[in-house]
Amino acid sequence: MPTEQPSVAEVTDRLMEVRDELVAGLTRVTRAQISVLDHDTALRSLLEASIAENVVSALHFIGHGLDADDLEAPTSALAYARVLAQRDVPLSALIRAYRIGHSLVLDRAFEELADLPPEGRLPLVLIFVRRSAQFIDQICEQVGRAYERERERWVASRSGVRQQWVNELLAGAPVDRAAAEQALRYPLDGPHLACTLWPAADMSSFDLVTAVEDARASATAALRARAALVVPTDEREARLWLALPTSGGARPERLTPPDGTLLHASVGRPGIGLEGFRTSARQAAQVKEILTARLGSTGKERSHPPVAQWLHYADVAPVALMAGDRAAVRDFVRTTLGELSRDDEREATLRETLHTFLRHHRSYAAAARDMNLHRNSVQYRVQQATALLPHGPDDLVDDFDVRAALLAARWLGDTVLR
Repeated sequence: MPTEQPSVAEVTDRLMEVRDELVAGLTRVTRAQISVLDHDTALRSLLEASIAENVVSALHFIGHGLDADDLEAPTSALAYARVLAQRDVPLSALIRAYRIGHSLVLDRAFEELADLPPEGRLPLVLIFVRRSAQFIDQICEQVGRAYERERERWVASRSGVRQQWVNELLAGAPVDRAAAEQALRYPLDGPHLACTLWPAADMSSFDLVTAVEDARASATAALRARAALVVPTDEREARLWLALPTSGGARPERLTPPDGTLLHASVGRPGIGLEGFRTSARQAAQVKEILTARLGSTGKERSHPPVAQWLHYADVAPVALMAGDRAAVRDFVRTTLGELSRDDEREATLRETLHTFLRHHRSYAAAARDMNLHRNSVQYRVQQATALLPHGPDDLVDDFDVRAALLAARWLGDTVLR
């Protein structure tokens, strides 16, 4: 019995049913094949949103025979293009991502047609190829124009000029240090402390600029900084460097959120000279990954009204060193903690108690004071937590791995838990 010939709309409807799988695959392949698009957590979300809206828009266009002249690029696709322009990511990388997506979606569409006889398959293949090419050409033209307009605006602005100089400094290539200091009005000698700042709640561009300026003033006063440099990464994030006193005495742990701020912050360690300028910024970026994962992995970390969280590299250094390979961290946490790595409220309480107990050098009394609990309660919880470890009390003979796994579980949340 011959296979019933589907319509183009029926094929696109089938693809729409698996769009989440399509989007996840496209996002994964794009990040793997185009390294400059393998971003931090916040920008990865924008990449995924752009891909998702483009997939839905493309399938709707192909399946319903719409006029190509009426095509409009999705809002998130235009927003993503503008952010890439602000971050100095080449337009060629974005266009290549569209070409990769075009190829993968066609491959999946052809799989849906594989069971048809050749005479029935060919007309549908031709429609998919022609219509998808029209979609890609129109959308690439629109996102390309958005990118170029934003790039011209950004480079012409003072923020764009500062970012170009900072990008050169962070790239590690030889740079005219005196010219950079003059352009940035910031000294590159002595110790530096870098921070990344981003909104803890929705706010306008004006409010964000004001909040960043307040954070700069507060941080400068708290650390008695010689100078401060604010450089927007894009319209939703800014980087702050503080030139610390050369005579010492500055204490980075005193860098805390100003009263009323709605900015999250990730803070690196102080570093000396140009290399310290770079290293502290890299550490701040690593800490942002951790804090973003903690804030986004579970609703428990979301508060209303929102509360600014400022996290220092010194507090999470072992996790920062591991967090680049989330799959490896997940395997490490689950293997090391065993049943204690379950993602539920009871195990979370036991993990926090065991973490506090080990941090206080196994003092029940000190842990009880820290957690505002009775000593016997801490002792009981520690016994319960230890019993859930793969080898029970033996795993605490040398507790380095357990402490590292507890720290990773604490900061990376359900992204690494069972």
